[in-house]
Order: sequence, then C-alpha cells, then structure tokens
Amino acid sequence: MSKKIIILGGNPETGVLVEVANNMGLHTIVIDPNPNAPAKKFAKETYDIDGFDIDGIVKVAQDNEVDGVLVGVADILVKPYKEICEKLNLPCYATDGTIEAFCSKSGYKRYCAEHGVQDIPGIYLHKDEEIRKPTNVDLPLMVKPVDSGGGVGMKICRNEEDYRETVTNALKFSKKGIVMVEKYMDSNCDDMAVYYTFKDGVPYLSATYDRILTRIQGDSSPIALSTVYPSKYTKSFVEEVHPKISELFKATEVQNGVLNVQFFVEDGVFYSYDPGFRLQGEAPHIHLAHINGFDHRKMLLNFALTGKFGKDNFAEQNDYMFRGKSACSIWILLKDGKINSIKGLDEIKNHKNVNFVVERFKQGDTVMPEWVGTERQILYRIYTASDSIEETNQTILDIKEILDVKGEEGEDMIIEWTPLWNPEDYHN
Repeated sequence: MSKKIIILGGNPETGVLVEVANNMGLHTIVIDPNPNAPAKKFAKETYDIDGFDIDGIVKVAQDNEVDGVLVGVADILVKPYKEICEKLNLPCYATDGTIEAFCSKSGYKRYCAEHGVQDIPGIYLHKDEEIRKPTNVDLPLMVKPVDSGGGVGMKICRNEEDYRETVTNALKFSKKGIVMVEKYMDSNCDDMAVYYTFKDGVPYLSATYDRILTRIQGDSSPIALSTVYPSKYTKSFVEEVHPKISELFKATEVQNGVLNVQFFVEDGVFYSYDPGFRLQGEAPHIHLAHINGFDHRKMLLNFALTGKFGKDNFAEQNDYMFRGKSACSIWILLKDGKINSIKGLDEIKNHKNVNFVVERFKQGDTVMPEWVGTERQILYRIYTASDSIEETNQTILDIKEILDVKGEEGEDMIIEWTPLWNPEDYHN
C-alpha cells in the first residue's frame, strides 16, 4: 500500500515535486483553489481548497489517512503548512522563528538588524496611513507588497506622482495591506544568491550563484535571464556574510529544510533580501542532484513521511564549489501573444551539457500581457552543467542557435537572450 502525501500549492514548479513523489511510489494529493492548477495534472488525487483553509485540509488528511504533508514552491503557504502539520501531528520543517524571519519581509529585516546582516534600506507603509517617502533613501524606489511573490505588484518608481500611484496599486496585491518601499538597487549592482541546507540544526552552504536580469521591461520587477554556479563572490561571501547569517539562522531555531537568500552586491557590500524557506522556482536542487548527488525534493518528501532529513553522509556530499564544475540555468522569457511554433526542444534536451528542462508553455498557448514582467512569462528553464565557464558560454550559444519560438505573425517571441558570462570573473 503506497504512502499518501498532501502537497500544498499547484504552480508549475510544484508540479515537478509531484512528479518526483510519484516516481518514489507515493500517492500524491495536490490541494490548490484553482481547479486547473498545473501541478494537479500530475497528482493521483486533487482538491480545490484554498491553502489557508486549515480545517478543510486537515479534514481531507484525516479522511484519507495521509502519512505526510509538504508545502510546494510557495512562500505564503509555509505558515498554513506548519499549522496543518501541528494539527495532524506530522513532521514539519518550519518553526515559529523561521516563519517570522523568512516568510515576512518585516520579520527578516528585524532579524538582519539584530545579527548585523546588511539588508536594503527602506520603510513599510500600511494601507490606512498617509503615503510618505523614506527619509534615508532617494528616488528611484522599489515598491513591493510584503506578501506576494514572483514579481506581482512590484514596480520601480522614478518620480513622486508615479510613487503615489504605485503604492496605492501595490496595496491591492497585499493580503496584509502593507507595502515595502526600498532603495532601488540599479543595474550597476551585481545580483547573487545563496542556497542553504539545514540538517539537524546545522546550516550547510550548498550553492552560490550569480544572476543576470533583464532590464528592458520598463519598470516592472526585473526577471532573471540566467544564473551561473558557483558565484564569483563565493569567497568573499563565505568570509564576510556566512558567519553572521549563520548566527541569524541559529536564532530561528531552524532544524531542517532549505533556504534561498538573494543579495545585491554594490561596491563590495552585500545587501540581503528576499529569503525563501522552501524549494525555489530557480531550482538549485536540480544542479545539486546532478553534481553532488543529493536531491532536496526527495529529502523533503522523505522528511514529510519520516521526520528524518537527508542521509548520514550529507556533509561529505555537500560541496558549494560544485566539484570544480560550472552549472547554469538559462531562462527563456517570452513576449505576450500566442505561441504559433516551437522548434528545437528535443535537440536541446539531447545536448550533452543539458540535464533538465522545466517546461511552462507549449505550442498553441498564449502569454497574457499582464504576465510580462513576472515569472509567468517564462517558457523554459534549461539546466546545464559543464567543466568550465567557457564551456557554459558555448552551451548558451548552442541553445540560442537551436531554439526557435514564433508568434502568429511569424515574429520571434523570445524577449532577449542572456549575455555570456565573463570568464575572467570566474578564474580567480
């Protein structure tokens, strides 16, 4: 009799987690209010219930005698996930401290201040207070709802009038009725992220990566074009930030789980933002499984059923320098419109350096105008690994040569391709 697991959330990235659970022989139950949520296509059973309906989900779990519950790739569901697990007395990787520190932007700011981790300067505005500007930073400003992900409701403001309008609009996207206003870290900054694995209370740095963002979509939130691992900033991060942020982790009483934290780097200073205490859309776990041999998805699924996270030899497997290899995720972003034809996908999948492709659209699908400037405009994320940064660049050029996506008028639908990485940055 296969074990039953409830997975909360139904976006495409969670769909991949559901497939892994199916391959492990688990009976998957996906819960999401949207009857057509992509992850539901893969599930053995589905329910159209809101992720915040704690009692409704607990009832489904009891009626089905489920063995475990796990949250998918959705920050806002981490808190209900913890409440559901507590009511069912099932293993849960979230603690009160981690929810406070990693699932709320204001909580994270407070933890950063207490542990000497530099974050992005800014203020909070509540829906019932007058709209004011931060005193410690100038325009341009980045405005974002405190509790929406994937770039929704975020905008860069360059003048007073636009700022007022944007704050009013962004408040509509916040369940809590709070927006965050921050210094806009412009295109002169570098953008990097780190990915941690927590096992039995110990934080392990598992990956570091640099991001190239598209800047041509006006003032919507910039979306990644590609990422490369390990980051050129790995050495300075490990020396300067890792010791402080490890103390921050300790204060949350985190025991197990995975965490992604993003940083801007400007003039050698790391500005921390946007922690995600869950599997990521970027999916560093795909590279980790391919290069270091452990799969966070399987580890989390096993944890949901047993309360044990990872194998005993995890510390030996973990290597944030990726055993000397260069890994890259290439994001293909589309313009709005109907996709008339896609050529080259099978050839890309067969490329010697490509180990996985996350597919979000297919021929005949339509990219809505309002999705542009959010992660919903992504066609594919293509995961590659090679022996050098030069070979990574060649792989990008190969894929660019192979992939062809046309709209109804025969126009190229790909917004822009990632620039190549500068090998000199990665040979120090």
